[in-house]
Amino acid sequence: MATIAVTGHVNLTGASLPHVEEALTALLSRYPAAELTGMSCLAPGADTVFGDAVVALGGRLVAVLPSGDYRARMAQGPHAAAFDRLLEAAAEIEVMPYRRAGTAAYAAANRLLLGRAELLVAVWDGGAGGRQGGTGDAVAAARARGIPVEVVWPAGAARQGSARPDPRDTP
Repeated sequence: MATIAVTGHVNLTGASLPHVEEALTALLSRYPAAELTGMSCLAPGADTVFGDAVVALGGRLVAVLPSGDYRARMAQGPHAAAFDRLLEAAAEIEVMPYRRAGTAAYAAANRLLLGRAELLVAVWDGGAGGRQGGTGDAVAAARARGIPVEVVWPAGAARQGSARPDPRDTP
């Protein structure tokens, strides 16, 4: 069984999404559907594209929700439908013991992801971050634990400014 977790930017540009989807699908296609488990927090951007790819390939999706209020905080506007669709498709849902989303909850979710993952896929431009629970933090923690990290940042991938940056994301 291949358990693959994802971390990545929430503020991918719309034009980036097909490039990231193609790269993630190619990466995940290396694993037979019956052996593929993908773990995602279902945040907008990288997490959602990853979750969609896992489901499309017939893999098993594990949703890791950092807090009890995570859907209300993260699944707003157009992302709400994608979040609900992936949550419905999830074979397993883990909710961290935090009432409110925040840095500690995101860091705890990352620890759970890394505790179960055999590989971390990072949809990441490689920028320095340093925020606890962010993409750079997850990559550094995985590498420190000896968990292989595969960075996915295909040609055409880009980030946009966000009116409400996700504290898990790198600046």
